[in-house]
Amino acid sequence: MKLKLCFFLILFMSTYVNAQNTFRNPVIPGEFADPTIIRIDNKWYAAGTSSEWAPYYPLYESDDLVNWTQTGHIFDEQPEWTLSSFWAPELFYHNDKIYVYYTARNKAGVSYIGVAVADDTNFNFTDYGPVVEWGTEAIDAFILEDKGDLYITWKAYGLDDRPIELLGCKLSPDGLRLDGEPFFLLRDDEHIGMEGQHWFKEGDYYYMIYSVKSCCGPGSDYEVYVARSENLRGPYEKYAGNPILKGDGKDVLSCGHGTFTTTPDGRKFYLYHAYLTGSKFYAGRQGMLQELIINEDKWPVFTTGNEVKLVQNVPFKGTIQKGIPSITDDFNSPSIENYWTWNYPYSTIDVKTENGQLNLTGIPKGKNNTGTAFCVRPVTPDYSFETQIGGENSSLKGLTFYGDADNLFILGNQNDKLLLKEVKDGKEEILFETTVNTKTPALKIEIREGTYPSFYWSQDGKKWELISSDKNGRNLSPLVRWDRVARPGLIHQDNPAIPATFNYFKMNLE
Repeated sequence: MKLKLCFFLILFMSTYVNAQNTFRNPVIPGEFADPTIIRIDNKWYAAGTSSEWAPYYPLYESDDLVNWTQTGHIFDEQPEWTLSSFWAPELFYHNDKIYVYYTARNKAGVSYIGVAVADDTNFNFTDYGPVVEWGTEAIDAFILEDKGDLYITWKAYGLDDRPIELLGCKLSPDGLRLDGEPFFLLRDDEHIGMEGQHWFKEGDYYYMIYSVKSCCGPGSDYEVYVARSENLRGPYEKYAGNPILKGDGKDVLSCGHGTFTTTPDGRKFYLYHAYLTGSKFYAGRQGMLQELIINEDKWPVFTTGNEVKLVQNVPFKGTIQKGIPSITDDFNSPSIENYWTWNYPYSTIDVKTENGQLNLTGIPKGKNNTGTAFCVRPVTPDYSFETQIGGENSSLKGLTFYGDADNLFILGNQNDKLLLKEVKDGKEEILFETTVNTKTPALKIEIREGTYPSFYWSQDGKKWELISSDKNGRNLSPLVRWDRVARPGLIHQDNPAIPATFNYFKMNLE
């Protein structure tokens, strides 16, 4: 008996120790596409695409590459030259300054690359406007410092009759403008896409790690390729072993568009995005981490093979991966928490916290008549979120499960009416309506499998009454059409002069 007990104790301890030597992807859960990463001393910083959500480019930091905390955004205000579509930021640390090269559409709707600079890790960026205005699009910047000179590479064309190419150009010493004529680097005629490149020099070779195939949506088959050259300007030889990273067909649908960083002892880790399969697909392109090495044939490969494996060895022994926290916002902070976002193409926003309440209003833009949404990113497929209305007025105020201004659910209170609405392709339908005898009802929405909402209300926030369940929100999400994820949050509708007031917001993860 004692021998058996000893055996099982040893087995348990061995399993426990082994568990502490691994982590599970994603390391940055929820929509975090096109990630960029840099290391400054012993801390890492990462940013990702924000697309049509403000603030612009969520910013994270980590001490161990596994546990990440959102600290803010690259921009709180929209850069003056931009219109929309904030994609693919690229952080670069140079001469004790932090640069970000980022993609956005200009006022004419053409995607170009801008640059902004911060003096330190407070990340107070000063924007210097476009640095690459080339062809009918220029996106996905990456910077290489070589022999004291700076170079930029980007994905060019693709929106006209010319093929997709990776181009490069020397930069001015201050990194703010092109210096000379762009030059050709790489073309991949076998695949539809070629983008999200990382350019680096090691040993005898310049390497270009890039992504091919379809980036986004349910049909995504994104993969990671590599090419190399003994000369910076090429020609570049593609690796016969491509792809060096792809989905496994089981847990991971597709992967790509990343950059790698180093540890202080010189090991390489690649931060990239991936769609997971099943209901986890509806969390969007999530931030993943894997170790990269140069093999005996001087090609970059991943230590766990060319198929994504969710479980990886921790970069640093003793690292324990923390769980994903739920959200509780009692609105007592004088500033808005970093996780809040709003859909800027459809509405301006006016939001403030005061006396433990949040006041929300905004002015719709264009043809938007569904109000102002104030949302957070979903990070798991199963969760619930709730609020309590802070007072009665003539505006509709409540919760939303929000794809865009034309595709959303609203569970709200207006005067003494409780309403449940569905807006699909711009057409509104009232699913439920009743009179309630409270001015401050509590409201809750549960999400299952990423897209199926159930709706509840309560007099006191404790005893919940089911209004409706098993609604199908799958086609609500613009992700089905391209690249965006439906988000949970708060909403204000109707008169901009009459704000919605909320007493709290909770998001509980299942």
